[in-house]
Amino acid sequence: MQRRSISILSLFVFIAVLFSSSPVVAEEKPILLKVPTTFAAALPGLGTTTTWVAERIHIASNGSLKMKIYEPNKLVAPFEILDAVSKGKVNAGYSISGYWEGKMPGSSVFSTIPFGPEAGEFLAWMYYGNGRKLYQKMYDGAGYNVHVIPCGIIAPETGGWFKKEINSVEDLKGLKIRYYGLGGKVLQKLGASVSLIPGGEIFAALEKNAIEATEFSMPAIDQLLGFHKIAKMNYFPGWHQQATLFELLINKDTWNSMSESQQMLLEIICKAATADAFAFTESIQAEAMQENVAKHGVQNKYYSKEILAAFEKAWYEVASELSTTSPFFKETWEDLSAFRGQYEIWAKYAFLPRGLDK
Repeated sequence: MQRRSISILSLFVFIAVLFSSSPVVAEEKPILLKVPTTFAAALPGLGTTTTWVAERIHIASNGSLKMKIYEPNKLVAPFEILDAVSKGKVNAGYSISGYWEGKMPGSSVFSTIPFGPEAGEFLAWMYYGNGRKLYQKMYDGAGYNVHVIPCGIIAPETGGWFKKEINSVEDLKGLKIRYYGLGGKVLQKLGASVSLIPGGEIFAALEKNAIEATEFSMPAIDQLLGFHKIAKMNYFPGWHQQATLFELLINKDTWNSMSESQQMLLEIICKAATADAFAFTESIQAEAMQENVAKHGVQNKYYSKEILAAFEKAWYEVASELSTTSPFFKETWEDLSAFRGQYEIWAKYAFLPRGLDK
């Protein structure tokens, strides 16, 4: 009887020890991610994605992960986020890979590519092709001490806001325009004077005529920035950004200090945030376009087939030039092109005709 009592007592002690000093629990040190962002929190799908993650991660992690979001320029300037995260000045940041184009030519390919892929195909390559592996390889190869997680995606953007009609490629020559990433390189090749300005500075540049035209994002997002007050011609399609992928950058030392469950939770919540950003931004564009026309006198325009063909031709020339000067871009471009070549039969047969080309 005494032995039995000792055995039962030992069992209770073992259980108590197991739950009080589990290696998993012991490793779970609380981590606060301080996240400067490139995009204002009010911008749908751009800024709201980070707040969506921040609002949920504390609960989902049972308090072991917290995220504090900093508006653009409050902690780090938008174009300085990568360096700040890599050097450990902050332990995380939210941005888009094309903003590092000056540091890593061709880096925009991990955010968006002229003439596709669209969101579904892009995510297929990113998650089930070699996209993510190459994405991390880009940062590692350039010496940045960051771990990258895709975290948010939106569908096509507008093709640009103009003060005058664009009837031919000639109308682009000498035009001072803000344009993003690889699309900007295309317009440069066609004679435009291209600059890349953070979102919060675009309206003032338009107002002062430092730029004569711009693109930034989708209609509902652009509407909040007020482009319609100055430029009344909103061109479509967003040939340069058929899908746009966003990134959560985490200092690699911080990432390596996390437990496996914390790392997995960040991966899972960013995947959920990607689905949410896509669904949310798709739900609000039609109303914004209708409002722009009815209330603000905006004209929704569609580029002519001739202009789109010129954009596409120039894009393949840009891709060829980048492949010559950047071995890593060449590797990524060839991998993506091979994936798209295999995907093509599905793209041709699966979808209904749409748009003004129907």
